Amino acid sequence: MPTMTDLIDRIRAASRQMAREWGFLRPTLAGTTYSPSAVHAIVELGRRGTLTAVDLVELLGLDKSSVSRLLTKLTDAGEITVLGSGGDARCKPLMLTDKGRRTLAAVDAYARKQVGSAAAHFAPAQLDTVCASLTAYADALRAHRLGVAPAQEEIRIETGYAPGVIGEVAALHMAYYAPAVGFGQVFESRVAAAVADVTARLDRPGNQIWRAMLGERLVGSVAIDGEGMGPGIAHLRTFIVDGRMQGRGVGRRLLDEVLRYCDEQGFREIHLWTVKGLDAARHLYEQVGFRLVSEAPGEQWGKPMVEQYLVRARPQ
Repeated sequence: MPTMTDLIDRIRAASRQMAREWGFLRPTLAGTTYSPSAVHAIVELGRRGTLTAVDLVELLGLDKSSVSRLLTKLTDAGEITVLGSGGDARCKPLMLTDKGRRTLAAVDAYARKQVGSAAAHFAPAQLDTVCASLTAYADALRAHRLGVAPAQEEIRIETGYAPGVIGEVAALHMAYYAPAVGFGQVFESRVAAAVADVTARLDRPGNQIWRAMLGERLVGSVAIDGEGMGPGIAHLRTFIVDGRMQGRGVGRRLLDEVLRYCDEQGFREIHLWTVKGLDAARHLYEQVGFRLVSEAPGEQWGKPMVEQYLVRARPQ
């Protein structure tokens, strides 16, 4: 597994490459005759309608004198206009002129073509991951600059089948288990089959799937099979949390939903299989009452591993 230093260096390298590819090392940006800071000012004014010089200082991360010179240049070029008269110039609303809106349209067309060309190399699910990761990264950088905590979108827990969930759960498993323990096609196929098996029986009591959602993105899931192991026993299957959600309590929330459901359904025990070495998951299982019953070498996941069998008995 890469160290934190390795990951930070890789993110830095990717950031430098993106800055070069987007053209931030050139004196002008996005096919205009303007500097990157001027183009960003035009874009932000176009998105928000009106802004003040004070607003732009915070948004662009520039000092007051730099923003003042920038706005003078854009005003003289006929790109923006100042609304109102008198008072503190820093607090007067600014907006794009007709010329500024034409410039914005040209910038948008240029940028959409540039980003669209890169996006064409990704499948839709991959592109969603790229979008979410870049957004989180950008938000964290801004929060660090301002000295505030990054805003976190609320994660909601939903139940039942949703279109695409079988493939999405399998993809989440592979994103974690392929690099962590080297699982491949056999494991992915087994996960997809398990999700398909449970979701096909959701109309019968004792079977359920939970989905942790961040916006429209699946970031965690777990399923209970209430039929495959006999009366009174629930089989916990396909438990996974997106690695980017670490530390946000997603796994614990999913397991709490499972325990509540199984107790309400009257299951006397919940059983699960995992593999040795997944210490974080094992710790979470033990926190909610699972205990190791047995472990032995096995190959049901496609490669030799030490498989562990855990059971949680319903509290008396």
